[in-house]
Amino acid sequence: MAIPRTSIGKPLASVTAVIERGRLAYFAKAIGESDPIYSDIEAAQADGHPDLPVPPTFLFGLKLDVPDPFGWIEELGVDMHFLLHGKQAFTYRSMLYAGDTVTLTPTIIDVYEKKGGSLEFIVCATEVTRADGVAVATLEETLVVRHPGLEIKP
Repeated sequence: MAIPRTSIGKPLASVTAVIERGRLAYFAKAIGESDPIYSDIEAAQADGHPDLPVPPTFLFGLKLDVPDPFGWIEELGVDMHFLLHGKQAFTYRSMLYAGDTVTLTPTIIDVYEKKGGSLEFIVCATEVTRADGVAVATLEETLVVRHPGLEIKP
């Protein structure tokens, strides 16, 4: 089933979260980050940071804090068995730290196909703003949907 092109521009569920020290330290450990500025407040402050800084890919995990983080994909008629992660990109405008409150607002910005429709791509951009309204980052992800019945034979 083709993903409706009318979904381009569709806003998705936003999430507001307080960035917690414990979550940052746990994330740093989980990804194998050995620089102590990401897990030790004293090391972070000695390095000139007001608190633990947010590691580059941390914000993606905050998107998953909504009650049904993949519901929007199913609403598009996508069979989750045929969904692949394509790519991610992060554009930062300023640093974020433990204690900051952020709002993540995702929007579908493109839907396109390749290989005669056997592959469809959903591009989602998420704007991240601090509580003071300052835009601090844009997250972009591309999801790939396989349609096995439409595969082009050589």
